[in-house]
Amino acid sequence: MSQSLSETELQFVRELVREHSAIVLEPKKEYLVRARLQPLVKEEGLASISDLVRQLRHTSYGKLHRRVIEAMTTNETSFFRDLTPFEALRDGVLPELIKKREESKCLNIWCGASSSGQEPYTMALVIREALPESDVWKIKFFATDISTAMLLRCQEGKYNQMEVNRGLPAKMLLKYFSQEGLSWYVKEELRKMIEFKTMNLVGTWLPFPKLDIVFLRNVLIYFDVETKKKILAKIRDHLSPDGYLFLGGSETTLNLDHAFERVSICGTSCYRLRSV
Repeated sequence: MSQSLSETELQFVRELVREHSAIVLEPKKEYLVRARLQPLVKEEGLASISDLVRQLRHTSYGKLHRRVIEAMTTNETSFFRDLTPFEALRDGVLPELIKKREESKCLNIWCGASSSGQEPYTMALVIREALPESDVWKIKFFATDISTAMLLRCQEGKYNQMEVNRGLPAKMLLKYFSQEGLSWYVKEELRKMIEFKTMNLVGTWLPFPKLDIVFLRNVLIYFDVETKKKILAKIRDHLSPDGYLFLGGSETTLNLDHAFERVSICGTSCYRLRSV
């Protein structure tokens, strides 16, 4: 049953989410707040979203507040989502970096906002395909998300038939996944490549090494301009001089951080640091 929210309650949720994640919920998003919070209301044994907001107001910041924030983050994803960035990774970026790193045999990669894991696992299998001898390389691959629930899903590497049907070629499915009943599990060779970590993009960052590849796709769109600038500045500090940043198709560094320049690789745009 649909539950209405007062303007005051909606404003409280918006401010809570913005303060602790910097995600901006538009004022007219009551339907989204209702849809995301109703399952949480049921799990907590509460009568209504209003009861949930009342409980949030009268308790100090803790687990319930974090669950609300996680519920309001968008977790839409799929394997090989948008396709062209992964073609650019496979056919352009990886061959170049593999050649440049031949002596050190080191690659450092970060996938931000990993959601339920389809994007980092897609990146991992692309790397395995492009670098068959990846076991002799020192690959540090970090995947982060603000949601602990999503990270648990990532670590388990379990997907249903509908999820693997969305974008994952049958050949890749059979090669890198094993089937158990109605579920598909990512094989150990891929799971062991990735370190899944909790990280808030507007909080304290992990002590990354210099990163060669950064995927932060379809994330900046949820932040205001100043937050976007701060995140890009941090990426700039962590990115190798010849590293690559991939953003979503509707995202850009233009008018946000002039240290980056856009380059076209295999029909898609990504970003590099400008040479001094």
